Amino acid sequence: MSITRRTFAASLAAATTTATAAAAPRPEGVLVDTHIHLFAMDRERFPFAPMGTYAPEPQGLSDYTAFVHQSGIDHAIVVHPEPYQDDHSYLEYCLDNEPKPGFFKGTCLYDSARSDTPARLKRLMGRYPDRIVAFRIHAMGERGSVPSETGPIKNRDLTADYMRRTWRAVADAGIAIQMHFLPFYAPLINSLCSQFPDVPVILDHLGRSGLGTSDDYAEVLALSKYPNVYMKYSGVGYSSKTGYPFEDALPIVREAFYNFGPDRMIWGGLGMNMQDFERNVAVLDDLFEYASEEDRAKIRGLTAVKLFDL
Repeated sequence: MSITRRTFAASLAAATTTATAAAAPRPEGVLVDTHIHLFAMDRERFPFAPMGTYAPEPQGLSDYTAFVHQSGIDHAIVVHPEPYQDDHSYLEYCLDNEPKPGFFKGTCLYDSARSDTPARLKRLMGRYPDRIVAFRIHAMGERGSVPSETGPIKNRDLTADYMRRTWRAVADAGIAIQMHFLPFYAPLINSLCSQFPDVPVILDHLGRSGLGTSDDYAEVLALSKYPNVYMKYSGVGYSSKTGYPFEDALPIVREAFYNFGPDRMIWGGLGMNMQDFERNVAVLDDLFEYASEEDRAKIRGLTAVKLFDL
């Protein structure tokens, strides 16, 4: 019997420090964090792009490496973040200096509207064979907004010829599309999935389903009809209005589980320190309390091992 149920999650929420809270044990089996962002301490060597969409605090590789050794995480996917735009220098640094051999794989971010994007993707993958696993696309424009073809790499037109060219390049490369989107974009993603049925597609952050309507969420769940579409259990806060321990997000998580199943769900956002890690372990067990331990083990890491060939 796991100790991480609602009563345990509540006790963690009330604790002020890790010293006063009961520690959630590391779950048995493989742990894969499929969604981490890393930001260099050295801003001169690794500057943010002029069109970067936000400027986060440093969250560097050395601190993360220390956390990895504390937590016992087995692998992680570095999701190349928007502040660097299409400059992958820090991602390359992380791949070259990973906590242990084979620990990291990464995603990339290139502009779908640029004609040289397929060639740039091919060059990056040539420098890091078998290490780039997905091409991330952002569809975060508000409902009714007009897609852009210039400026920061986000909100490109999902119906444009250049978007199909990008998906074809990703298909040829043998990697996944990683969609970061507001839920009302699900029908457009559905159309692309139907045109490229062999491309694995990862839906970030539960499809941010708490930021849409029930009809929007139904469209997100409809993507489960494609056997190569995966739901990422991450960013639970986007689907919660009450905050930690996110009990009001339980219906969204449960419906995602019943539609995608444990063989097409992966876990992201395990934390960057032990306090957050313990909280996130507790929340996963809480929000998946109806699932068997075998199924939770798949979500914690076994499905990601297969998807990303870890």
